[in-house]
Amino acid sequence: MSDAPYVFDNAHGETRERFPALSDLYDDETIRCLQAIGVAPGWRCLEVAAGGGSIAQWLAGQVGPSGRVLATDLDTRFLESLADPALEVRRHDIVRDPLPDPAFDLVHARLVLVHLPERERALAKMIGALKPGGWLVCEEFDSLSMAADPARHPHECVLKAQAAMQRVMASRGANTRYGRDLAARLRAGGLVDIRARGRMDMWQGGSAGARLFRANFEQLREELLRIGWLTQAELDDDLAHLDDPRTLFPSPVMWTVCGRRPRASH
Repeated sequence: MSDAPYVFDNAHGETRERFPALSDLYDDETIRCLQAIGVAPGWRCLEVAAGGGSIAQWLAGQVGPSGRVLATDLDTRFLESLADPALEVRRHDIVRDPLPDPAFDLVHARLVLVHLPERERALAKMIGALKPGGWLVCEEFDSLSMAADPARHPHECVLKAQAAMQRVMASRGANTRYGRDLAARLRAGGLVDIRARGRMDMWQGGSAGARLFRANFEQLREELLRIGWLTQAELDDDLAHLDDPRTLFPSPVMWTVCGRRPRASH
């Protein structure tokens, strides 16, 4: 996706923990948004960087045998086991590889653009793949707007590993506040009927959010320690906090933003 390697590639063992945690945290909200825009039998849908495939599988059930879902990813190992006649899995780089001519009633991407140095190019390609009247739904984190504040409550915990992880992501070209920009970006891309909703939660130790952070920290453990942005003792302390049900830490803000390509005028 860029000259810098993707921070959370699917080949790492922690991916088996990350995908279920993300599904537990966000699938319900994603599905509510997709239902609200009217996904229906016969729709043609593109799921970009489909990850574990839970949303692609749900979409296939909605569009039925008369529809089609194309699920793409750089690494499709977690998608190959999905079995539905409406679902096609394809290895694909959203930045570099072409997409079909305007063909889709829906293009959906979750936690993709935040990681891409060439995110504006990728977004333009997604918009260009929409049929007139088709919907783009993007969901991205804003990880910087809300920080833990122990001064407000002693159980709110500042995780040093989280700050170090964000520095690693920035060094790879990630924009960890990109979700905040999405509504304006979709409007600038010519989409209409923009809908934008930000959601955040107060996670606690032992929750799905804690499992997500643990998977991320463990995957980056060697790099964080090697470059000196975190000590072993600090990492161990953060991991212990993630297991402690008394610990509170605010989630990133998840922005869910959708927009529709204007219908052709007659």
